[in-house]
Amino acid sequence: MSQRFAVIMAGGSGTRFWPASRAAHPKQFLSLSGGDETLLQASVRRAAAVVGATQVLVVTSARHAETTRAQLPALPAENLLLEPQGRNTAPCIAWAIAHARRRDPQAVLAVLPADPHVGDEQAFEAVLQRALGVAEGGALVTVGITPNRPETGYGYVQVGEQCGDGARRVVAFVEKPDAERAEHFFASGDYLWNSGMFFFSAASMLTAIEAHLPQLARWVVECDEAARRGEEEGFVHDSYASLPSVSIDYGVMERADDILVVPGSFGWDDVGSWSAAWQLSQRDGDDNGCGGGEMLALDASGSYVSAPEGKLVALLGVEDLVVVDTPDALLVMPRERAQQVRRVLDELKARDKTRFL
Repeated sequence: MSQRFAVIMAGGSGTRFWPASRAAHPKQFLSLSGGDETLLQASVRRAAAVVGATQVLVVTSARHAETTRAQLPALPAENLLLEPQGRNTAPCIAWAIAHARRRDPQAVLAVLPADPHVGDEQAFEAVLQRALGVAEGGALVTVGITPNRPETGYGYVQVGEQCGDGARRVVAFVEKPDAERAEHFFASGDYLWNSGMFFFSAASMLTAIEAHLPQLARWVVECDEAARRGEEEGFVHDSYASLPSVSIDYGVMERADDILVVPGSFGWDDVGSWSAAWQLSQRDGDDNGCGGGEMLALDASGSYVSAPEGKLVALLGVEDLVVVDTPDALLVMPRERAQQVRRVLDELKARDKTRFL
């Protein structure tokens, strides 16, 4: 049987979770629920339950090597791939494929983001096992989340005919819709949320990369040659910046033929903003949630607080706010504007206040 691997993509910057998420300590290293387990730790634990702990590869930025090792002390050293600089998801995945293929030329991979929320882990494991099984047949596979609301913050997958093993054919990948289109997608039943999870055999994805991203395919061959000489680290350091900065979605999945999707429903959320953190938090009778520190809410409702341990945040006579306190920065905004946090970062850059980034 082919070996199964899980690749955790942990190179994101998490800008919408400023000021808790910073360039040196991005979102995947945070615990947004108020517990001890970070998003990255949870993702690795869930992946290990599916493929085994020694089969989990983590790809992250070299600048985050120390934090990643501290959070994942049991991860084998050879399973941590450190990118010299971010080049989007296609190069990251190609490099992970090269590693997995050296261990097993017939390797099958699950590629997973480092920072989603999963409410039903048993259902999650079952869907991943099903998707890996479909991928073993040679297909490129994604998992689509069965929508429970007309969401404008996610991309969608339009689905077609049933193909057996619980999979359906992908008709199209669709960008984030406006409210009217989201209502249509939800009502039609023909659209799933795009989870950003991908499943494939190493051979199948490399064939697709050769067809659609030939420069990246050549790089994989050169990387393997450098690894045989014991020079992979230096080769990657010197050549990575020359790779196309392109997502696997745009570079391959949206261009390839005959993509399959496995529908899933397991309490998934991509935790894309502080509003999502509020939705996932334990809330009081007035819908106030706390993801850290201590909250005192008087005549307050619908708000979310995150603060350092031991710090009290008191809310009086307010509603639908996000309050995030860190040692050097404080964010206060209406919850409905949580997707606009990047504006703050852009302004900080414009004013040369990069120490807060």
